[in-house]
Amino acid sequence: MRYFVTGATGFLGGRVARMLREGGHEVAALVRSPQKARELEAQGVEIFEGDLTDRESMRRPMAGADGVFHMAAWYGYRAQDAKKVESINVGGTRNVLSLMQELGIPKGVYTSTLAVNSCTGGEIVDETHRFNGAHLSLYDETKARAHRIADEFIEDGLPLVIAMPGVIYGPGDTSLIRDFFNVLLKRRLPAVEPSMTATWAYIDDIASAHLAAMEKGKPGETYIIAGPIHTVGEVVQAIAEISGVKAPPIRAAVGMQRGLSKVMGLVEQFIEVPGLFCSEYLSVTAGRYYIGDNAKARRELGYDPRPLREGLAITLKHEMALLGMDMPAGAGETSG
Repeated sequence: MRYFVTGATGFLGGRVARMLREGGHEVAALVRSPQKARELEAQGVEIFEGDLTDRESMRRPMAGADGVFHMAAWYGYRAQDAKKVESINVGGTRNVLSLMQELGIPKGVYTSTLAVNSCTGGEIVDETHRFNGAHLSLYDETKARAHRIADEFIEDGLPLVIAMPGVIYGPGDTSLIRDFFNVLLKRRLPAVEPSMTATWAYIDDIASAHLAAMEKGKPGETYIIAGPIHTVGEVVQAIAEISGVKAPPIRAAVGMQRGLSKVMGLVEQFIEVPGLFCSEYLSVTAGRYYIGDNAKARRELGYDPRPLREGLAITLKHEMALLGMDMPAGAGETSG
């Protein structure tokens, strides 16, 4: 089979492209910078220079594909990224799906996110949930609009499956999740707000779920492929126990973090602020709930995400090695 992949130089897209090649499939990847795709090319991925915002740049690599994986997105929390986020997450999705429809591609998998539901207020929602309020971040809002575009194409007959992951972590991550893990390992985070609750899934489990969505997913259906539900406090405690590095001594209150978010919003008007301390990130992680029920994916796709501690043990071993730190003997052997 031949597949067209967007986002292949990213964390999730790269893992899906590699799994497809390991499965003996042909893979054509759209990349903005061929230099960043040399490792993929070495693994037999056919590289095409292009951009989601340029619909015609995708025509040649997509033509004749047996399936399309649209995973590319811009993940950012800074206001100055607004135009880029809009053009990639919203306009780019429309471009991919409209070209897929024009070319008559047999099936596609679109990567949405649980963040389209914004904060669920503690409710574990399923695929029927629809959020109609004000979103907490530009990323959430643009991905929600892109999700609606995908739904519109499905209604128009496009054979598309929608996958909705939550938080993804693992070796090779370049997001703020990795930054968060690393500042904890370096003991450079003096305080943490522990109540924010999310689904935490290891990268290989999410990538495998995408392949299952292509193979087994029913066109027109949406699948929540989220991992186990844990609070940030539980994640921080697990990291401390696995790594042997003490957790931050201060547990910040939700109100304190939301107040700091407003302050940083003013600061950002004058200087660039590190991602973990920018206004939107502080807001979306202050006592929020980004949670969903993966029962449908378990039932129809055979999805079976590993426990948090199992995935964290692999991830922390990788990150600690890069930092020149030793992992305690027997760390992470207990699941949970």
